[in-house]
Amino acid sequence: MIYYIGRRLIQLIPVLLGVSLIVFAILHAIPGDPALVILGEGATPQAVDALRNRLGLDDPLYIQYWAYLKRILSGDLGISILTHRPIAQEVFPYLAATAELAISSLIFAFIVGVNAGIVAAWKRGSRLDYLAMLIAIAGVSVPVFWFGLMEQFVFAQKLRLLPTVGRFNVREPLQVVTNFYILDTILTGDWARLWDVLKHLILPSVALAMMPMAVIARMTRSSMLEVMKADYIRTARAKGISGFWVIYKHALKNAFAPILTITGILLGALLGGAILTETIFGWPGIGRYIYGAISARDYPVVQSSILIVSFVFVVINLLVDILYAYLDPRVRY
Repeated sequence: MIYYIGRRLIQLIPVLLGVSLIVFAILHAIPGDPALVILGEGATPQAVDALRNRLGLDDPLYIQYWAYLKRILSGDLGISILTHRPIAQEVFPYLAATAELAISSLIFAFIVGVNAGIVAAWKRGSRLDYLAMLIAIAGVSVPVFWFGLMEQFVFAQKLRLLPTVGRFNVREPLQVVTNFYILDTILTGDWARLWDVLKHLILPSVALAMMPMAVIARMTRSSMLEVMKADYIRTARAKGISGFWVIYKHALKNAFAPILTITGILLGALLGGAILTETIFGWPGIGRYIYGAISARDYPVVQSSILIVSFVFVVINLLVDILYAYLDPRVRY
């Protein structure tokens, strides 16, 4: 197992190098001059040339890429062209906001999706099965921006139950410790702010959870149907074990490997693909941060942010692979 983990960690290096190279090439293929974007259309050619020289944009692309790699390897994510602040300090609050949203969404999607898939497999061919799969198809098919807008219309405008934008009520102070606001309010014992943070989190997390919930439900149903045909399941039923324990203790554990795989992939996708949800609900996450950097041609921010998201994604997949050995003793590395 230690050899496998070490080998996978080494494999992260070419993956991250490939990501950095692809992002670098795409960014420099986008039309537009970062210096002109920063200075504005009325800037003089002399001012634009001076800024390009100061930012190193006049250097050949391979020199720019090599300078970027050296900064990353030394632990320096660079300085934002637009704000002139260190990216390492600037990016973490946005990454924490997206992580809090993505983890909350995945927890909701996992709980609802797994149980919906179990019920659908347990009651195969029944109305519950058809209802669960209909909801799953709808979850995959309905665009997240439409569902988010409908949530805002119903729960915010009509019922006035939940807020629509932001992470908390900005008119009431919140003591920041880790930038994970749920954790911060618990650490500081600010229970009133905890409820406020949770209310702001409900609508965007449910909207973002619809697609993962549908995928997990369909994967769970498929995996459970295959496992429930096994001899040990029939033996457990023949011994008189209740259907609940047969499903959740015996069948689910052996059907869990593909569910775990898709869950890890979905978490990585949620971290990098929540930009629509963040835009609709005014959520200050990494997606909006990268989008703003792309619009401003802030190359260092885009490169470093995507590299961070990619690193988190591959680490999540590494953890999923390691968990296989625990969940399925037949797995050997």
